[in-house]
Amino acid sequence: MSFIVSGLPVEPFRPLFGLSDAALAERGVIRRRVDANPGFPCRITLEDAQPGETVLLLNYEHQPADTPYRARHAIYVSEQARETRRAVDEIPGALRVRKAISLRAFDEAGMMLEADVAPGAELEPAIERLLAVPGVAYLHAHNAGMGCYAARIDRT
Repeated sequence: MSFIVSGLPVEPFRPLFGLSDAALAERGVIRRRVDANPGFPCRITLEDAQPGETVLLLNYEHQPADTPYRARHAIYVSEQARETRRAVDEIPGALRVRKAISLRAFDEAGMMLEADVAPGAELEPAIERLLAVPGVAYLHAHNAGMGCYAARIDRT
């Protein structure tokens, strides 16, 4: 089964790039200088930011459906991000290097139907299995350790 892993659209975050730390703080956003790789996975590029780059740590509503599964959590976005990553039939680096990724399968209404956990390097079989479940419209990938939203996965 063919699938696409999508990063977040860059457009909503662009106005934050380059703001002063004080202006970011007024919006509940923190700028961090990357000191390790992996460690700062960008939700736009779906790659870990490189040491010396800057990322923004902010709260993001990744599951806006009006269901009990509505959710928001902390994410990083790289200030160097220029375009949204869409990886067809491949697992992007920010997911692939993680020890464990939680995959959550949702229907069109945003209700969770099923879930699974797999090492980042072994996600393809779990993705294919969950996308084959009747009624599943899309998947959300989360970093299992911290629970942070990582990416959306759809059939192509």
